[in-house]
Amino acid sequence: MDPISVLASINVDITGSIANVGYGLAAIGPAIGVGIVVGKTIEGVARQPELSGKLQGTMWIGIAFTEALAFVGIGVAFLFGY
Repeated sequence: MDPISVLASINVDITGSIANVGYGLAAIGPAIGVGIVVGKTIEGVARQPELSGKLQGTMWIGIAFTEALAFVGIGVAFLFGY
């Protein structure tokens, strides 16, 4: 039996939702964003230690906005996936 006829005789049934894969990919963006926000805050504190309080507050606001993208992604996954 040649390999082509073996592959032609295999029936594969793939089931599931592409929304799960989409959300997995959408979670990469906020993860990178949070890493950048925290990294720049650490850099700013290293340059100006006296501003650490203001920078930390701004960092938390930036993380909240960045994580909002993850919530939008999971909302879209539920909306279109199920």
